[in-house]
Amino acid sequence: MTLGIFNIVNTSRLPDPNILLESGAVLVMNKPGGLLTQGPPGIDSLELRTKQFLKVRDEKPGKVYLGVPHRLDRPVSGVMVVVKNVRAAKRISEQFQKRSVTKKYWAMVAGELPSSLGTWTDWMRKVPDEARSEIIDETAEGAKHAVLHYRVIESSGGLSLLEIELETGRTHQIRLQCGSRGFSIVGDSLYGSEVSFGPQTDDLRQRWIGLHARQLAFVHPISREPVDQVAPMPEFWSAFEAFETIKNIGVV
Repeated sequence: MTLGIFNIVNTSRLPDPNILLESGAVLVMNKPGGLLTQGPPGIDSLELRTKQFLKVRDEKPGKVYLGVPHRLDRPVSGVMVVVKNVRAAKRISEQFQKRSVTKKYWAMVAGELPSSLGTWTDWMRKVPDEARSEIIDETAEGAKHAVLHYRVIESSGGLSLLEIELETGRTHQIRLQCGSRGFSIVGDSLYGSEVSFGPQTDDLRQRWIGLHARQLAFVHPISREPVDQVAPMPEFWSAFEAFETIKNIGVV
């Protein structure tokens, strides 16, 4: 259930994030593509918009605290969690550190995979001073183990819809592991895609890619009850309505 939509300070062409769930100190958000999760002071981001929204709605006189225990890449849409106090932030950050949080993504990729199920294991690192990552040998400096599991939901017309579950959370992990195998995510030119996705804006930083954080499951940091949230598919996924899965669930 959508509890609210931000309408406070949005001067860009990007849509506002939706609140999928608000439970005590916990806010589960649906982030649009093209929007930073966090940014420097004064730069548009999900963090900034959420703080401004809470400040106005809750009539807070001072600074608003917001814990952001994980991030989504700027061009990626989908579900993420933020929290409103330090105790909740510490408890939920521990869940991410222990990898007890379930994170599932939907990715539209080029090509048809040879197997309907699989696990990809690599060693990778963020390229110094560049906004990209690379596959490297496990003995190389800065190498980090990267593991994901995929399931092919559907394939059609030279494209495949994948459900991906992360075992590790590295910078650009899904994008790199897909692209390095020749299955680049639609719209992700950084890792090999030659086609566009989503709104075509002059500002390349506001572009989307066909990667959506579909599901997030964790334990509520205060009540200790399980939380399992699914983010609706953004309207731009309607371009893939030839896929029965997307056609059946619809887009918003």
